[in-house]
Amino acid sequence: MDYNVLLYYNFVPVENPEEAREEHFEICKSLNLKGRILIAKEGLNGTVSGLKADTDAYMEWIHQHPVFKNTEFKIDEYHKHTFLKLHVRVKNEIVRLNIPEAVNQFGTTPHVTPEEFLKAVKEAQQNPDIVILDARSAYEYSVGKFKGAVTLDIDNFRDLPEQRAELEKLQGKKIYTYCTGGIKCEKVSGWLKEHFNPEEIYQLHGGIVNYGKVTGGEDFEGQCYVFDQRVVVPVNQVNPTVIGKCGICSKPAEKMINCANASCNEHFTICEECFHEMEGCCSKSCMESPDRRAFNDQGYFLRGVNSKIYVNK
Repeated sequence: MDYNVLLYYNFVPVENPEEAREEHFEICKSLNLKGRILIAKEGLNGTVSGLKADTDAYMEWIHQHPVFKNTEFKIDEYHKHTFLKLHVRVKNEIVRLNIPEAVNQFGTTPHVTPEEFLKAVKEAQQNPDIVILDARSAYEYSVGKFKGAVTLDIDNFRDLPEQRAELEKLQGKKIYTYCTGGIKCEKVSGWLKEHFNPEEIYQLHGGIVNYGKVTGGEDFEGQCYVFDQRVVVPVNQVNPTVIGKCGICSKPAEKMINCANASCNEHFTICEECFHEMEGCCSKSCMESPDRRAFNDQGYFLRGVNSKIYVNK
């Protein structure tokens, strides 16, 4: 594997996000890195891919940076870039929750190691007062989650505050939160601690990605959704199971794609047979759409309108 995929975040005050954006763009461009980086006054959030020597140089640059030097990286090996372009943007939040009061709660809940989290997952299967809380969106956990985890009916992370009725049921319980790389848990755990009075609350250090590398992924069922062209990656090498169901025929499935119809773009799980039969679409009507993008075997369809990637009708 010649390439690395880096996943990272750092909640740290950034005095001038625009200036930080420019320097990040220039260093990543010079190293031929591709991916998405968000910078806000609250910190840095990124995932990029590149040749190993180039990602090593980028991490070294970050670790020498006066503001971002304490950034921790999760690293996956891969055989090519997992992004097509580089985007570095300034945002109001590096992960959008739309709850200003949560900002003051970063770092107030302790992290647990993957080994400690695995112990909690097993204890939660026997003790209803211990809750494993999935902080991700429905399309993410539909293809993979921890055994026995509590999930929330949200389409986007920013919808989580609408789940107050469900979250109030967790009052007085010991909660362990998790997400893909850890960033969502930073906000969720602080907000829950402030407003829902759990007995205790912890967050999984490094998220699912780090958990899989340290523990072999035991008791994580299915695949882990990631925000690049891989779409999903395997986690469990100990007791793997398939929990995803094909959105077309309901058979067990682990492949997740975004609908080839650009006007739809829905993320859904699909079996290989239906994937090819439907040409990457979620319905017959999407197959007939003039906005249907050209089929590819990977199942990752580019966003936006580009005549070169669309089927000619």
